[in-house]
Amino acid sequence: MDSTLLYGGLGLLAATLGTAYTLLVLWSPDTIVPKPSEKTYRSPRKPSAKLPLSSIRDSPSVDLSVVIPAYNETARLPDMFSTTLAHLESTRTSQGRSYEVLIVDDGSRDGTADLALKLGAQYPQSDVRVVVLEKNLGKGGAVRHGMLHGRGRRLLMVDADGASRFEDLELLWNEMDEISPQGEAAVVVGSRAHLVKTEAVVKRSFLRNVLMYGLHTILRIVGVGHIRDTQCGFKLFSRRAAQQIFPYQHLPTWIFDVELLLLAKELHMPVAEVPIEWHEVGGSKLHVFADSLQMLRDLLILRANLLLGRWKVPRTAPLVENGKSK
Repeated sequence: MDSTLLYGGLGLLAATLGTAYTLLVLWSPDTIVPKPSEKTYRSPRKPSAKLPLSSIRDSPSVDLSVVIPAYNETARLPDMFSTTLAHLESTRTSQGRSYEVLIVDDGSRDGTADLALKLGAQYPQSDVRVVVLEKNLGKGGAVRHGMLHGRGRRLLMVDADGASRFEDLELLWNEMDEISPQGEAAVVVGSRAHLVKTEAVVKRSFLRNVLMYGLHTILRIVGVGHIRDTQCGFKLFSRRAAQQIFPYQHLPTWIFDVELLLLAKELHMPVAEVPIEWHEVGGSKLHVFADSLQMLRDLLILRANLLLGRWKVPRTAPLVENGKSK
Protein backbone atom coordinates (compact mmCIF):
# COMPACT_ATOMS: atom_id res chain seq x y z
CA MET A 1 0.00 0.00 0.00
CA ASP A 2 2.76 2.40 0.98
CA SER A 3 4.76 1.62 -2.16
CA THR A 4 1.66 2.14 -4.30
CA LEU A 5 1.13 5.59 -2.79
CA LEU A 6 4.80 6.39 -3.23
CA TYR A 7 4.85 5.40 -6.89
CA GLY A 8 1.56 7.15 -7.46
CA GLY A 9 2.92 10.34 -5.90
CA LEU A 10 6.09 10.15 -7.96
CA GLY A 11 4.05 9.57 -11.09
CA LEU A 12 1.87 12.59 -10.33
CA LEU A 13 4.93 14.72 -9.64
CA ALA A 14 6.55 13.63 -12.90
CA ALA A 15 3.35 14.37 -14.82
CA THR A 16 3.07 17.79 -13.19
CA LEU A 17 6.68 18.70 -13.96
CA GLY A 18 6.31 17.40 -17.51
CA THR A 19 3.17 19.46 -18.03
CA ALA A 20 4.85 22.57 -16.58
CA TYR A 21 7.87 22.11 -18.86
CA THR A 22 5.64 21.60 -21.88
CA LEU A 23 3.72 24.78 -21.08
CA LEU A 24 7.02 26.64 -20.66
CA VAL A 25 8.16 25.53 -24.11
CA LEU A 26 4.79 26.41 -25.68
CA TRP A 27 4.54 29.81 -23.99
CA SER A 28 8.15 30.85 -24.58
CA PRO A 29 8.43 33.26 -27.52
CA ASP A 30 9.94 32.03 -30.75
CA THR A 31 13.34 33.26 -31.82
CA ILE A 32 12.88 36.53 -33.70
CA VAL A 33 14.11 36.13 -37.27
CA PRO A 34 14.00 39.38 -39.28
CA LYS A 35 12.46 39.42 -42.73
CA PRO A 36 14.64 40.61 -45.64
CA SER A 37 12.73 43.92 -45.85
CA GLU A 38 13.37 44.53 -42.13
CA LYS A 39 17.11 44.60 -42.76
CA THR A 40 16.66 47.80 -44.75
CA TYR A 41 15.70 51.38 -43.94
CA ARG A 42 14.34 54.45 -45.67
CA SER A 43 15.73 57.92 -45.28
CA PRO A 44 14.08 61.34 -45.76
CA ARG A 45 16.86 62.03 -48.24
CA LYS A 46 15.84 59.01 -50.36
CA PRO A 47 12.35 58.05 -49.17
CA SER A 48 11.72 55.57 -51.97
CA ALA A 49 15.05 53.76 -51.68
CA LYS A 50 15.55 50.80 -49.34
CA LEU A 51 19.09 50.90 -48.02
CA PRO A 52 20.89 48.16 -46.04
CA LEU A 53 21.09 48.56 -42.28
CA SER A 54 24.36 48.35 -40.38
CA SER A 55 25.06 45.77 -37.68
CA ILE A 56 25.80 46.16 -33.98
CA ARG A 57 28.85 43.97 -34.66
CA ASP A 58 30.37 46.68 -36.88
CA SER A 59 32.61 49.41 -35.54
CA PRO A 60 30.71 52.55 -34.44
CA SER A 61 30.43 55.35 -36.97
CA VAL A 62 28.49 57.94 -34.93
CA ASP A 63 28.61 58.93 -31.27
CA LEU A 64 24.96 58.20 -30.49
CA SER A 65 22.15 56.06 -31.86
CA VAL A 66 18.66 57.00 -30.69
CA VAL A 67 16.27 54.05 -31.05
CA ILE A 68 12.56 54.95 -31.00
CA PRO A 69 10.04 52.08 -31.10
CA ALA A 70 6.79 53.30 -32.61
CA TYR A 71 3.42 51.62 -32.99
CA ASN A 72 0.57 53.76 -34.35
CA GLU A 73 2.24 56.94 -33.09
CA THR A 74 1.06 59.60 -35.57
CA ALA A 75 -0.55 61.57 -32.73
CA ARG A 76 2.35 61.59 -30.28
CA LEU A 77 5.45 61.35 -32.45
CA PRO A 78 5.57 64.94 -33.83
CA ASP A 79 6.06 66.68 -30.46
CA MET A 80 8.52 64.06 -29.23
CA PHE A 81 10.46 64.20 -32.49
CA SER A 82 10.83 67.99 -32.50
CA THR A 83 12.06 67.99 -28.88
CA THR A 84 14.48 65.16 -29.59
CA LEU A 85 15.95 66.66 -32.74
CA ALA A 86 16.27 70.09 -31.15
CA HIS A 87 18.45 68.68 -28.40
CA LEU A 88 20.46 66.43 -30.69
CA GLU A 89 21.18 69.33 -32.99
CA SER A 90 22.15 71.49 -30.03
CA THR A 91 24.72 68.97 -28.79
CA ARG A 92 25.96 68.36 -32.33
CA THR A 93 26.65 72.07 -32.71
CA SER A 94 28.03 72.73 -29.23
CA GLN A 95 29.87 69.46 -28.54
CA GLY A 96 30.39 67.94 -31.98
CA ARG A 97 28.38 64.86 -30.97
CA SER A 98 27.29 63.00 -34.10
CA TYR A 99 24.08 61.00 -34.03
CA GLU A 100 21.51 58.96 -35.88
CA VAL A 101 17.83 58.46 -35.14
CA LEU A 102 16.41 54.99 -35.80
CA ILE A 103 12.62 54.93 -35.78
CA VAL A 104 11.39 51.34 -35.75
CA ASP A 105 7.80 51.17 -36.96
CA ASP A 106 6.43 48.10 -35.20
CA GLY A 107 3.83 47.12 -37.81
CA SER A 108 1.79 50.33 -37.52
CA ARG A 109 -1.44 50.79 -39.46
CA ASP A 110 -1.76 54.57 -39.21
CA GLY A 111 1.08 55.77 -41.44
CA THR A 112 3.65 56.19 -38.68
CA ALA A 113 6.58 55.39 -41.00
CA ASP A 114 5.54 57.92 -43.65
CA LEU A 115 5.02 60.57 -40.98
CA ALA A 116 8.48 59.85 -39.56
CA LEU A 117 10.00 60.41 -42.99
CA LYS A 118 8.17 63.74 -43.31
CA LEU A 119 9.31 64.82 -39.87
CA GLY A 120 12.88 63.84 -40.66
CA ALA A 121 12.81 65.89 -43.86
CA GLN A 122 12.44 69.01 -41.69
CA TYR A 123 15.97 68.37 -40.42
CA PRO A 124 18.03 67.86 -43.59
CA GLN A 125 21.30 67.91 -41.63
CA SER A 126 20.21 64.98 -39.46
CA ASP A 127 20.53 61.26 -40.10
CA VAL A 128 17.03 59.82 -39.64
CA ARG A 129 16.43 56.19 -40.57
CA VAL A 130 13.01 54.57 -40.65
CA VAL A 131 12.69 50.79 -40.37
CA VAL A 132 9.35 49.05 -40.87
CA LEU A 133 8.63 45.67 -39.28
CA GLU A 134 6.21 43.59 -41.31
CA LYS A 135 4.12 42.64 -38.29
CA ASN A 136 3.73 43.92 -34.76
CA LEU A 137 6.31 42.29 -32.47
CA GLY A 138 5.85 44.38 -29.34
CA LYS A 139 7.91 47.18 -27.89
CA GLY A 140 10.72 44.86 -26.85
CA GLY A 141 11.01 43.38 -30.31
CA ALA A 142 11.14 46.83 -31.92
CA VAL A 143 13.81 48.08 -29.50
CA ARG A 144 15.88 44.94 -30.03
CA HIS A 145 15.71 45.35 -33.80
CA GLY A 146 16.86 48.96 -33.62
CA MET A 147 19.69 48.19 -31.21
CA LEU A 148 20.98 45.34 -33.36
CA HIS A 149 21.35 47.78 -36.25
CA GLY A 150 22.56 50.91 -34.44
CA ARG A 151 25.84 52.55 -35.44
CA GLY A 152 26.43 54.52 -32.25
CA ARG A 153 29.28 54.40 -29.78
CA ARG A 154 26.42 54.68 -27.30
CA LEU A 155 22.81 53.70 -27.91
CA LEU A 156 19.74 55.22 -26.31
CA MET A 157 16.27 53.67 -26.26
CA VAL A 158 13.49 56.21 -25.77
CA ASP A 159 9.71 55.97 -25.97
CA ALA A 160 7.83 57.73 -28.77
CA ASP A 161 5.39 59.42 -26.37
CA GLY A 162 7.88 62.02 -25.14
CA ALA A 163 7.09 61.29 -21.48
CA SER A 164 10.78 61.39 -20.51
CA ARG A 165 12.47 64.77 -20.78
CA PHE A 166 14.94 64.22 -23.60
CA GLU A 167 17.37 66.84 -22.32
CA ASP A 168 18.03 64.48 -19.39
CA LEU A 169 20.08 62.43 -21.83
CA GLU A 170 22.97 64.55 -20.57
CA LEU A 171 22.51 63.15 -17.05
CA LEU A 172 22.73 59.61 -18.42
CA TRP A 173 25.66 60.57 -20.65
CA ASN A 174 27.67 62.00 -17.76
CA GLU A 175 27.01 58.91 -15.66
CA MET A 176 28.14 56.70 -18.53
CA ASP A 177 31.37 58.71 -18.66
CA GLU A 178 31.91 57.71 -15.03
CA ILE A 179 31.19 53.98 -15.25
CA SER A 180 32.39 53.36 -18.82
CA PRO A 181 35.24 55.81 -19.52
CA GLN A 182 36.83 53.53 -22.12
CA GLY A 183 33.65 52.16 -23.66
CA GLU A 184 33.38 49.20 -21.30
CA ALA A 185 30.09 47.29 -21.21
CA ALA A 186 27.73 49.36 -19.04
CA VAL A 187 24.11 50.51 -18.80
CA VAL A 188 22.58 53.70 -17.42
CA VAL A 189 18.83 53.73 -16.82
CA GLY A 190 16.60 56.73 -16.37
CA SER A 191 14.53 56.47 -13.21
CA ARG A 192 11.18 57.83 -12.07
CA ALA A 193 11.50 56.33 -8.60
CA HIS A 194 11.97 59.78 -7.05
CA LEU A 195 8.56 60.80 -8.41
CA VAL A 196 6.58 58.19 -6.45
CA LYS A 197 5.20 60.75 -3.99
CA THR A 198 4.68 63.49 -6.56
CA GLU A 199 1.59 64.40 -8.60
CA ALA A 200 3.04 62.66 -11.66
CA VAL A 201 2.39 59.31 -9.97
CA VAL A 202 -0.21 60.13 -7.34
CA LYS A 203 -2.67 61.24 -10.03
CA ARG A 204 -2.45 57.90 -11.81
CA SER A 205 -5.35 55.52 -11.27
CA PHE A 206 -5.55 53.47 -8.09
CA LEU A 207 -5.34 50.24 -10.11
CA ARG A 208 -2.18 51.36 -11.92
CA ASN A 209 -0.46 52.27 -8.65
CA VAL A 210 -1.46 48.98 -7.00
CA LEU A 211 -0.12 47.05 -9.99
CA MET A 212 3.06 49.15 -9.94
CA TYR A 213 3.80 48.21 -6.32
CA GLY A 214 2.91 44.58 -7.03
CA LEU A 215 5.32 44.54 -9.97
CA HIS A 216 8.12 45.91 -7.80
CA THR A 217 7.58 43.10 -5.31
CA ILE A 218 7.75 40.47 -8.04
CA LEU A 219 10.88 42.07 -9.52
CA ARG A 220 12.66 41.70 -6.20
CA ILE A 221 11.83 38.00 -6.31
CA VAL A 222 12.94 37.69 -9.95
CA GLY A 223 16.32 39.25 -9.19
CA VAL A 224 16.31 42.90 -10.27
CA GLY A 225 15.15 44.46 -7.04
CA HIS A 226 18.36 46.50 -6.96
CA ILE A 227 16.89 48.68 -9.74
CA ARG A 228 14.11 50.89 -8.40
CA ASP A 229 12.58 51.63 -11.82
CA THR A 230 13.04 48.89 -14.40
CA GLN A 231 10.31 50.06 -16.76
CA CYS A 232 11.31 53.62 -17.62
CA GLY A 233 11.71 53.78 -21.40
CA PHE A 234 14.90 55.85 -21.27
CA LYS A 235 18.04 53.72 -21.15
CA LEU A 236 21.57 54.26 -22.42
CA PHE A 237 23.91 51.42 -23.41
CA SER A 238 27.55 51.44 -24.30
CA ARG A 239 28.14 49.72 -27.62
CA ARG A 240 29.90 46.84 -25.94
CA ALA A 241 26.90 46.33 -23.64
CA ALA A 242 24.51 46.36 -26.60
CA GLN A 243 26.68 43.77 -28.39
CA GLN A 244 26.52 41.46 -25.38
CA ILE A 245 22.87 41.93 -24.40
CA PHE A 246 20.54 42.39 -27.36
CA PRO A 247 21.48 39.33 -29.44
CA TYR A 248 20.35 37.24 -26.45
CA GLN A 249 17.10 39.07 -25.67
CA HIS A 250 14.04 36.85 -26.12
CA LEU A 251 11.03 38.78 -24.80
CA PRO A 252 9.38 41.13 -27.33
CA THR A 253 6.71 42.36 -24.90
CA TRP A 254 6.45 45.21 -22.38
CA ILE A 255 8.49 43.45 -19.70
CA PHE A 256 11.58 43.10 -21.91
CA ASP A 257 13.38 45.76 -19.81
CA VAL A 258 13.64 43.24 -16.98
CA GLU A 259 15.31 40.72 -19.25
CA LEU A 260 17.85 43.34 -20.37
CA LEU A 261 18.72 44.15 -16.75
CA LEU A 262 18.91 40.48 -15.80
CA LEU A 263 21.30 39.85 -18.70
CA ALA A 264 23.44 42.80 -17.60
CA LYS A 265 23.47 41.35 -14.07
CA GLU A 266 24.43 37.90 -15.37
CA LEU A 267 27.33 39.50 -17.27
CA HIS A 268 28.40 41.54 -14.22
CA MET A 269 27.96 44.82 -16.05
CA PRO A 270 27.72 48.01 -14.02
CA VAL A 271 24.20 49.44 -14.14
CA ALA A 272 23.61 52.97 -12.87
CA GLU A 273 20.22 54.52 -12.15
CA VAL A 274 19.77 58.26 -12.71
CA PRO A 275 16.68 60.31 -11.76
CA ILE A 276 15.02 62.03 -14.72
CA GLU A 277 11.99 64.22 -15.26
CA TRP A 278 8.91 62.42 -16.53
CA HIS A 279 5.24 63.21 -17.06
CA GLU A 280 2.18 61.19 -18.00
CA VAL A 281 1.22 61.36 -21.68
CA GLY A 282 -2.17 60.25 -22.98
CA GLY A 283 -2.64 57.63 -25.66
CA SER A 284 -0.80 54.77 -23.97
CA LYS A 285 -1.11 51.37 -25.69
CA LEU A 286 -0.84 49.65 -22.31
CA HIS A 287 -4.04 47.89 -21.18
CA VAL A 288 -3.38 47.90 -17.47
CA PHE A 289 -5.06 44.71 -16.26
CA ALA A 290 -4.57 42.46 -19.30
CA ASP A 291 -0.98 43.56 -19.89
CA SER A 292 -0.16 43.17 -16.19
CA LEU A 293 -1.23 39.53 -16.38
CA GLN A 294 0.91 39.10 -19.48
CA MET A 295 3.85 40.74 -17.68
CA LEU A 296 3.48 38.30 -14.80
CA ARG A 297 3.38 35.34 -17.17
CA ASP A 298 6.40 36.63 -19.10
CA LEU A 299 8.37 37.19 -15.90
CA LEU A 300 7.74 33.58 -14.88
CA ILE A 301 8.72 32.39 -18.36
CA LEU A 302 11.88 34.49 -18.24
CA ARG A 303 12.98 33.26 -14.83
CA ALA A 304 12.16 29.63 -15.59
CA ASN A 305 14.07 29.63 -18.87
CA LEU A 306 17.13 31.18 -17.22
CA LEU A 307 17.04 28.79 -14.26
CA LEU A 308 16.65 25.73 -16.50
CA GLY A 309 19.37 26.93 -18.88
CA ARG A 310 17.09 27.06 -21.92
CA TRP A 311 18.06 30.71 -22.38
CA LYS A 312 21.75 31.40 -21.98
CA VAL A 313 24.08 34.29 -22.56
CA PRO A 314 27.82 33.79 -23.10
CA ARG A 315 29.84 35.21 -20.23
CA THR A 316 31.88 37.15 -22.77
CA ALA A 317 30.48 38.04 -26.18
CA PRO A 318 32.82 38.68 -29.12
CA LEU A 319 34.18 42.19 -29.08
CA VAL A 320 34.46 44.26 -32.22
CA GLU A 321 37.30 46.50 -33.18
CA ASN A 322 37.82 48.03 -36.62
CA GLY A 323 34.94 45.99 -37.97
CA LYS A 324 36.47 42.65 -36.95
CA SER A 325 35.63 40.30 -34.12
CA LYS A 326 38.43 39.49 -31.69
